[in-house]
Formats: sequence, C-alpha cells, structure tokens
Amino acid sequence: MEVRLANPRGFCAGVDRAIEIVKRALALYGAPVYVLHEIVHNTHVLQELLAQGAVFVQGLEDVPREAVAIFSAHGVSDAVVAKARERALRVIDATCPLVTKVHVQAARYAEQGREIVLIGHPGHPEVEGTRGRISGKVHVLSTVQEVEELEVDDPDELAYVTQTTLSVDDTRATIDALVRRFPKVRGPELRDICYATQNRQNAVRQLAPQVDVLLVVGSPNSSNSRRLQELGERSGIQAYLLDDPDQLQASWLAGKARVGVTAGASAPEALVGEILERIARSGPVTRVVDVDAEPERVVFQMPEELEAYADE
Repeated sequence: MEVRLANPRGFCAGVDRAIEIVKRALALYGAPVYVLHEIVHNTHVLQELLAQGAVFVQGLEDVPREAVAIFSAHGVSDAVVAKARERALRVIDATCPLVTKVHVQAARYAEQGREIVLIGHPGHPEVEGTRGRISGKVHVLSTVQEVEELEVDDPDELAYVTQTTLSVDDTRATIDALVRRFPKVRGPELRDICYATQNRQNAVRQLAPQVDVLLVVGSPNSSNSRRLQELGERSGIQAYLLDDPDQLQASWLAGKARVGVTAGASAPEALVGEILERIARSGPVTRVVDVDAEPERVVFQMPEELEAYADE
C-alpha cells in the first residue's frame, strides 16, 4: 500500500492556543483548574489534560468560588460570563479568536435592530455560545429546507452569521437559499468559516481523487472532523472516522492500494503516527507521501497573564 497524508491536517491555531492555555494555567496556578465543557473535542487531548490536573465541568455551579475557570475554545454566552463574575471566578478565556469574531459580528447586527439567522447545529457548544451573545430574536438552522420554512418579522431587517466549523459546501447552499428568499439579508458570506476548516476540507478535496479509502482522525463530537469524513464520502470513496487508532479495521484496507489519512483540527499529530503504525500491520507500506496544499502560518496571541508567565 501507499499512504498519502493530507496537508494541512490536525491542530489549528485556535486549538493549539486553547490547549496551551490550560497547560500554562496549571503551571501557573497549580491543579486543579476548572474548564467549562471540553476545551476541544478530542478524547485523547482531554485525557492528557485530566492527568495533569484539569477538571472539566458542565456548569459553573460545579466550580468552587474564586477558583480558576477556563472557557473552552467554542466560546460562551453572556449569561455564563455574568455567572462567572457572580461567583468571583478567575476566568481565563480560551475562546478561539475566530469564534469571537462571529460574536462581534452578531452583536453588531443585533444593535442595528436586525433579526439574526445563525447557521449552525443546535446544541453545539459554539452555536449555544454565539446564540447567547445576541440580544434579540435568533433563528438557528443549517439546511436549505429550514430556510424555505423560515418565518421572520421583517424580511428587510435580517442578517446571518455562521458556525465556524460547518462544511463550506453546506454553508454556501444555505446562504444562497437565504439570499434567494430574503434579497436584503446582510452577512459575511463564507468569511466566518474559519481558515483551518476550509484548508482541511480543501486538502481532502485534493487528496480524495488520489486514494481508494480515507481515514479521518478525530472524535465523533468534533464537527469539523465529521465534515472531513462526509467530504470524502461525497468524493465517491469510503471514508472512516477514528477516535482511536485501535478502531482501525483491517477490512477497511483490504484490496486498497492507496490509503489517504487526514485529521480534524482538534486531533493531535501523535494519533496520525499511531494510525500509520496500524496501517503497516495490515500489509506492506511502500511509501508515505505528504500531499501539500495551503500552508498555515497563523498564530493566536495568548491571554495577557499567561503571555507574561511564559516570558518569565
């Protein structure tokens, strides 16, 4: 077999920043530090941070007063920020700056008196956080059919923002449907699809015609990882999502001459290495090839108190 690796793959700048925030907070303040929800959606990352002293909680009521609390990369609502203030928590915000950009855009539209359409998946932490940053009516939807059924108060005063980790193709179709139904709708088009999501999808588009099967490293609750799997399937090849290298089945590779491998934005590169080891056990690997696409050089600044700590 030949293995072809998608590039870019794995951690994005927002995920790198969020994980580093937890590690620096633990080093600076000592264990435990409390993290609201999963810092990123990857089982192995969470297990590593748990072992170092991070405690993941579902609500701030589970955090002792005046303790260190970290908001996950997906962002939180205004109500959560207010509750943290009430409990006198020492908050460190690990929200991805690209998610924060969506919050700012949504708030600006709401201040203009516009009804907001949030293109995203109900219940996803990022969507719930963004929804909770908007004062006024918000419609959460993700499909063209939902757009066709949408009822709004004033079609001339409508705006939309998007969940950053949606499929570019799905988002474009939904936005096009919105524009057809509501020609005066305002929005950022596809610019709220984060660079990492788009780059990883573009890499899979480039890789898919070159391989017989695609392995996507990522957890099932990782939206961008699931989108990569779906994109592989839409390209006409079998695509599998693996949360752990042990999930790889030899039958997936049987008769396959070229195997593609990629990883979602919250999946560590170490897992890709372990997947390659498992592939080699299934049969001789003649070579491993990196398929280069869009290079990534984005780095996000750390919170000020942790930036200063790193410089000491």
